Amino acid sequence: MAERSVIFAGASYAATAGEAVLDTLLRHGVPVSNSCRAGACQSCLLRASAGVVPTLAQRGLKATLVEQGYFLSCSCIPDGDLTIDTAARLEVPAEIASLERLTTTVLRARVRPREPLRYRPGQYITLKRADGLSRSYSLASLPTDEALELHVRLAPHGRMSGWLFNQARAGDALTLRGPAGDCFYTSGRLEQPLVLVGTGTGLAPLMGILRDALAQGHIGPLHLYHGAQSVDGLYLQQDLNELSRRHANFHYVAVTPEADGIRTFDTLARLLADRHATMRGWRGFLCGNPPAVSFLKKRLFLQGINAIEIFSDAFFEAPRDRAN
Repeated sequence: MAERSVIFAGASYAATAGEAVLDTLLRHGVPVSNSCRAGACQSCLLRASAGVVPTLAQRGLKATLVEQGYFLSCSCIPDGDLTIDTAARLEVPAEIASLERLTTTVLRARVRPREPLRYRPGQYITLKRADGLSRSYSLASLPTDEALELHVRLAPHGRMSGWLFNQARAGDALTLRGPAGDCFYTSGRLEQPLVLVGTGTGLAPLMGILRDALAQGHIGPLHLYHGAQSVDGLYLQQDLNELSRRHANFHYVAVTPEADGIRTFDTLARLLADRHATMRGWRGFLCGNPPAVSFLKKRLFLQGINAIEIFSDAFFEAPRDRAN
């Protein structure tokens, strides 16, 4: 076997014959997180920016991770040189293109980066104001759109959301970082049934995923369930109903709690169980608040979806403002 090198943070490390990338780096004193050394825990996950990753090193990984070049370093024995991606995500200057209130609590913000941004619909970016305040939002747009589309919920005491709702204007400068996240559509199984379930502005990444799947010619059933605690939290219903009229394989359901004291995700779970006796062979996408995502992930698994086919993005609340 020809001599191989692993390039990490600009330094090249020679690998011995049959040596895994993890062992090469550890032998040269490069700290890499690891645990089981058997490809099960995935704590040694790295990402390649150049070189060919052996198929064995990606066995068991979600398709979204494989597509981005991630691999298990403990089981990766490359045939040639391999470069590891260690670059920090650079900040890109951008400006607000438009702001549109969809409801009293949900805003559609379109942001235009000053240079092309490579992303997959459903991933998220981090916006930063001139004063350094940063918040992350998911992408509902497609790369072919003129601007990035974000859905912003007006949060109590929310510094970024409050600014976007009440003070920000088109043309205001921002910087953005990203994209990140592995909750997005991957092609290859155009006939596979997909279920997309979200709460609140968890609809944003699901819109991106849905639009991407349709643009790529997905022909299998597409079921989107959007839940909110009140009717005011439901938005883009006209757009989604129009999509369902244009695409016979797309089915959209908007959900609010059945009664006072009932959680939105309980209603969603019952609806999923009533409408789909089994989801074996399906792929699922879950986005929204962490309790809903956690609960519904178990529901999809119990209804037959393989854990590796469930993709999720939980939206964590930013810290509240502190009094000055």
